[in-house]
Amino acid sequence: MSSQLQGVATGNPLRGIALKVISVAVFVAMSSCIKAAGELPAGQIVFFRSFFAIFPILVMLACWRELSTAFHTTRPMSHVMRGLIGVGSMWFTFFALTRLPLPEAITLNYAQPLLVVLFSALFLGETVRAYRWIAVTVGLVGVVIVSWPKLTLFSSGGSMGDKEAIGAVAALLAASCSAVAMLLVRNLVHTEKSATIVLWFSISATVISLVTIPFGWAPLTAEQAALLVAAGICGGIAQIFMTEAYRHAEASTVAPFEYSSMILGILVGYFVFGDLPTVYTLVGGAIVISAGIFIILRERALGLERGKARKITPPQ
Repeated sequence: MSSQLQGVATGNPLRGIALKVISVAVFVAMSSCIKAAGELPAGQIVFFRSFFAIFPILVMLACWRELSTAFHTTRPMSHVMRGLIGVGSMWFTFFALTRLPLPEAITLNYAQPLLVVLFSALFLGETVRAYRWIAVTVGLVGVVIVSWPKLTLFSSGGSMGDKEAIGAVAALLAASCSAVAMLLVRNLVHTEKSATIVLWFSISATVISLVTIPFGWAPLTAEQAALLVAAGICGGIAQIFMTEAYRHAEASTVAPFEYSSMILGILVGYFVFGDLPTVYTLVGGAIVISAGIFIILRERALGLERGKARKITPPQ
């Protein structure tokens, strides 16, 4: 992977998809650690998740003998902007989780891949063909099916309190911020190393989260501290893979594979937390997986077509 850190996107959608799925798996491990740590102030979680993410990045840079140039960048303001928006996404996510039941918060957060595809078309000028729109939409339908039995937001005759309404808005803002952050990453990989992008983000988020100390941080047990440290390390590793994914494929190609976190979440919930999947979960999960497989097969077909075109087109 290190040999590709300097370059722009290599146009390898399948590799980008694989890296995205790996990053999602590690992010699920991070979320599981945070869940196991119990209820804690959001700012405190952001700090641990950001600060300890720095260490795997430094280890990676040391192994690649690139530590001396890790902080070098020609676009500091782009990194700061990515950091601010990324931290905003984390804040809105934690806020929504305190205002909404978990099914609603998860379902609303899955608007992110759809927003990435939309913003990619609007702001980056990426060509988004019908099959990607269909795959993202079908994946979102699968997520809704999984969450449907537990949805309570609209089950009381269409009325909901101010607390739930604010939480819903926060969840959608989190998804929007996350989508914008993905586009900024996609732009940064053209000139920046993956490790540099992740390192700048982790440092920015750490500094910003320290501002929350006066608002109260909870004392931690040894187990909670260990879980939060593990969450931070997983976060750093996952960010590296995620950044690399956007180097190899367009944002609108890899975005739908965010849905794979739901499948992994089902597995972790069953084997770690003892949550049994329902029929809705299995049916919805099958739909999500089918949408992902559809994109993989379509990208492979397009890659073969582009390869044939290059062979047929005579040199200029």
